[in-house]
Amino acid sequence: MAGFGDDQPGSGLAELAERIGYRFLDWSLLERALAHRSWCAETPGSVSNERLEFLGDAVLGWAIADIVFHRYAVAEGQLTDLRKSVVNAIALAEVAQSIGLGDHVLLGRGEAAAGGADKPSILSDAFEAVLGAVYLDGGAGAAFEMVERLVVPRMPESADAIGQFDQKTQLQELAARLGLGAPVYELSSHGPDHAKTFRAMVLVDGDVLGVGTGRSKKAAEQLAATEACLALG
Repeated sequence: MAGFGDDQPGSGLAELAERIGYRFLDWSLLERALAHRSWCAETPGSVSNERLEFLGDAVLGWAIADIVFHRYAVAEGQLTDLRKSVVNAIALAEVAQSIGLGDHVLLGRGEAAAGGADKPSILSDAFEAVLGAVYLDGGAGAAFEMVERLVVPRMPESADAIGQFDQKTQLQELAARLGLGAPVYELSSHGPDHAKTFRAMVLVDGDVLGVGTGRSKKAAEQLAATEACLALG
C-alpha cells in the first residue's frame, strides 16, 4: 500500500483511500468517483461518476479475466462463471460495503432519503468508478492491485467451488435470509432451433422479481436471478 503523507485531504477521503489501499495524487478523481448523478442534478457545475464507472467496469473485466485465466485450469465456460461470480452488482456492492463506500457517496436529497447509500446498484457503480479513478491516477498496475486486494479474496479457492458463486445460488440464499420462499423459474423460448432465444422469469412468493433473456436456458435464468437479487437487495 502506498504511504500516506501529511497532505491528506479532509472530509473523510483520506480514511476511505486508506481502506481502498491507494493514495491518490489527484484527489479530485476520487471526489468525482463518489458523485452520483442525483447529487449532480442538485449541484450545478458538478460532474457525475458515470464516465469513471464506464472505465472502471472495463478495467475490472480485464483484471478479473487475467486473474481467472492464470489461477484456474478450467474450460472457457467455467472461466466465464468465475468472472461473473465477482463481476456483478451484488458481489461488487458487498465489496463496497466492506470498505464503507456508501458513507462517502454523494447523493441527491431524494435518493439519500430512499436509502440510496445501501442500494447494490449505486454501491457497485461507485466501486467501479473508484476503480476507474485509481486507474487514471496510478495506472494499470495500481488498478490491478486494487482488484487483487479487494475483489479476488471473494473468489472460490478452487474450481470445485465455482457452482456456489452463481447468481441463482445467491438469490436462493438471499430469499432464505429474508424469510421468503424458494425462487421459481418460468421459461419460454422463441426462434428456430439453431438460434433460439430463451426468456426466464423468476418468481418469489408469487411476485415476478426478475426477467432475463439469453441464448441458453442457463444464461436467461442467471440474468433473471441477478435482477431479482438487485430487487431484494
